[in-house]
Amino acid sequence: MDHSPVNLSVIIPCYRSRLTLPELVRRLQKELPLIADLYEIILVVDGSPDDTYAVARSLELEFPATVRAVLLRRNYGQHNALLAGLARAQYEFTVTMDDDLQHRPEELATLIAPLSDPLVDLVYGVPDEEEHGFFRSLASRMVKAALAAADVPSARDVSAFRAFRTDLRDGFAHVADPFASVDVLLSWTTNSIRRVQISMDQRTVGSSSYTFASLARHAMNMVTGYGTVPLKLVTWLGFACSLLGFVLLLVVLVRFIAGDIAVAGFTTLASMLAILSGAMMLSIGILGEYIGRLHFRSMQRPTFLVRVDGGDDGPRAGLPGTRLAAVVEEKHPDDIAAALRGRYGASEQNAPQAPEAPEAAEPPVDGGPVDREPVDRGPVDRGPVEAPPEPVSSKWPPSPA
Repeated sequence: MDHSPVNLSVIIPCYRSRLTLPELVRRLQKELPLIADLYEIILVVDGSPDDTYAVARSLELEFPATVRAVLLRRNYGQHNALLAGLARAQYEFTVTMDDDLQHRPEELATLIAPLSDPLVDLVYGVPDEEEHGFFRSLASRMVKAALAAADVPSARDVSAFRAFRTDLRDGFAHVADPFASVDVLLSWTTNSIRRVQISMDQRTVGSSSYTFASLARHAMNMVTGYGTVPLKLVTWLGFACSLLGFVLLLVVLVRFIAGDIAVAGFTTLASMLAILSGAMMLSIGILGEYIGRLHFRSMQRPTFLVRVDGGDDGPRAGLPGTRLAAVVEEKHPDDIAAALRGRYGASEQNAPQAPEAPEAAEPPVDGGPVDREPVDRGPVDRGPVEAPPEPVSSKWPPSPA
């Protein structure tokens, strides 16, 4: 990759990141021209309850050729937001990263380097050391164990800092799942995975929206949504309880024949009832989880729904195959941004400001950085689009603006 610059789409799901986005985007604007011929930065604001979209929109206006701001209508979750961005990615390689400045833009060259091998499809950036507390680290291990239970290869290396070939989305373009997991979906398409060691920075602004409970819930969603391990455990549990019941029956019969039982033993009966009823309740609970997942999928809830998009190419709803008539929008992106500033600006005036990052050292480049022609998407037209740009995968149906 160092000898052959690439075309790169960077997708960043954004939630309560109004203080970190400006620095993150500016560091990316400094780093990406060194490693990519053409690039884009897609900021997907996941229904953030503040003016994060207003900040993203201002960055889109500052860098119109390379930054695109997308606002979802509600909070769908990090992985759903990534799918909304991936549906809009137009370049050969895609990078996903967090919005909290823990993933360093200066590590992008290291992350995408293994993709120079044409047989490598997916690369995970694994931190040298975790920056989380005990409970958060425990929850992360639970999530990775759930990924392993869902047959995800290299589950222990899974990270939100990932790079992959954009056309892998062909393998899950049909998915409409409110409990989507990008890592599980990517595992459907390839097992050619590499890991690279990267350095992570500590979070200095705000706190993670992921708690122990939310990560545990995410792990359960992945296990019951994409794997059958719990059902197999129920089968083995039923076999073990049946075996135990048969052994207890033999013991009771032997004692009866030997004349040791004058009155049926209350202890044996109570033990059998406790074991069998507990096993049945656990089995019913696990089956109920699977039935619940089937129920949610049968409702075909959208993976995401876009409120406003700085570009005109890409689906408005996460329901593949759905084509709707064009709607002339009454609100311009700047109107939405101004409304968010008006609603949240007063409460955020006294919010702490993000500290300035130290000046990153310039990587050695022969002849200095090369000026590259910016990507021109053309003027934004809110009317019906006759011929939207052809995406990398034709399986993502373009949706009219």
